[in-house]
Amino acid sequence: MISLKNKLYSLLLLAGLVAGMSACDNDDEPDTTPQPELTVTAITPSSGPVGTKVTITGTKFDPTPANNTVLFNTTQATVTAATATSLEVTVPAGATNGVISVTVGGVTAKSTTSFTVSDRTTVEVSGEIKANTTWTKDKLYILKGFVYVTAGTTLTIEKGTIIKGAGKEEDPNASGKGGALIVEAGAKLMAIGTPEEPIVFTSAKDPGKRSYGDWGGVVLIGKAPNNRPASTAFEGGIRGTIGAGTDANDNSGTLQYVRIEFAGIALSATPNSEINGLTLYSVGAGTVIDHVQVSYSGDDSYEWFGGTVNAKNLIAFRGYDDDFDTDWGFTGKVQYALSLRDPQFADQSASNGFESDNYNPGEPATGANNGLPLTEPIFANVSHFVTDKTPSTAQAPQGTGPYQSAMHLRRNTAISILNSVFVGSPEGLRLDGTATGTWKNAQDGKLDLRGIVLSNNLTPVVGKGEITNDQATTYFNTAARKNEIKDLASLLLNSANFNLTAPNFLPQATSPLLSGSTWEGKGTDAFFTKETFRGAFGTTDWTKGWANWDPQNTIYK
Repeated sequence: MISLKNKLYSLLLLAGLVAGMSACDNDDEPDTTPQPELTVTAITPSSGPVGTKVTITGTKFDPTPANNTVLFNTTQATVTAATATSLEVTVPAGATNGVISVTVGGVTAKSTTSFTVSDRTTVEVSGEIKANTTWTKDKLYILKGFVYVTAGTTLTIEKGTIIKGAGKEEDPNASGKGGALIVEAGAKLMAIGTPEEPIVFTSAKDPGKRSYGDWGGVVLIGKAPNNRPASTAFEGGIRGTIGAGTDANDNSGTLQYVRIEFAGIALSATPNSEINGLTLYSVGAGTVIDHVQVSYSGDDSYEWFGGTVNAKNLIAFRGYDDDFDTDWGFTGKVQYALSLRDPQFADQSASNGFESDNYNPGEPATGANNGLPLTEPIFANVSHFVTDKTPSTAQAPQGTGPYQSAMHLRRNTAISILNSVFVGSPEGLRLDGTATGTWKNAQDGKLDLRGIVLSNNLTPVVGKGEITNDQATTYFNTAARKNEIKDLASLLLNSANFNLTAPNFLPQATSPLLSGSTWEGKGTDAFFTKETFRGAFGTTDWTKGWANWDPQNTIYK
């Protein structure tokens, strides 16, 4: 018979064995902490000739260089330096365009973007440009973050030069700010291209992967008059304030035969945090701007904040928000302006051809300069094309908002638009404001609309605010203004007019747009060539040779 003492001993022994087994089980439990996978997250620079030093960023690389195998498409490169998160290699002879792959311990990861073997040396640009500098066409320039050309400095860009704006993918350390070129007050940008060799600002992404707002854009800041307090900050996080603006003939340089593609990055969720394709703050009349194309802008294609600069031959192509936005007392003149829109994409704010404000709210009882100068530019020979279908069936189903007006004129604006054609927006003209602001400007002749053709609109003319529909319609239809509302077919546009990749804007030989212009009132200004046609085109297509209708698939290297 087992004694009580032995029973107790056996129980204690069993308990010890169980505890020991439990302890062993705990020691053998696998570590469930997530381990990083091998990845390739960025390639800097993303293009360059053979011999270019490239940094590959990712995770779980081997710190011993020889333990990492790097292929440029199918050609192996030598790894010269390594950490767990970066590899340094040189583009090898025989490399071809394609993805970069990294193999470590039998596991392979590929880049999501391609590397382009280029004939041009890649130059990364960041921070400030404080000395006179020339960018040459044998190099490819990458803008990383906000690049400022400082006062007293001239940046000259040779014809045929390509500049790419880095976005968040290409520049992970940019704190959300895409690359942008900002020419500060007192500095100059001399960007003079030719029809054969335009200067191109574009996305750093691969063909087929580019989109609205891949990078910041181009910003010129001058010293011409505006109607805001001198302490007013710039939009989009640009440093500094607009200043008093006292030199109407200030010179910020020259832009000729320049393309700006996939700019207009949204820097935050805050309204007005974007940079436009081409942004002009208080730019003076000494500045030369002609033959500029802004394509796929993520915000407005062009926006003028005050200033007196004039321009000719502007293209807004497939923009997201407004095409031509005028604010803060802009008083310059523009002739020959084209807008061709993708009817499937528009902004949540409702996209317009023109959006014109004095500022918000536009009519102060007191304030900086008492709201003067008024926003009072003159545009002539404008063509704005959204869709050749019924606008109600083509209102941005893939975008974030609808189209609204070909011309939204509001907040005490005194803009004038002459001899122009607007096709396909849900509204043709929205005349919006108070009896003492926008409406008074129209009655006094400060706001002047003449020789305008509206077509294919659901509602041709709308009054808003204190302006009634009847008032706006009567104003537009006054016989002396020679405005018309016409059926689309009767315009006899070219059959390829709305083709988004191969458009032809010349009207047919018997089109009514080839005649009917009027140059009375503000049209007498000597700046304007007194064309007989209405819209941006007569019998000459001034977009030929330098404009690009398929920048999404263009290989820039």
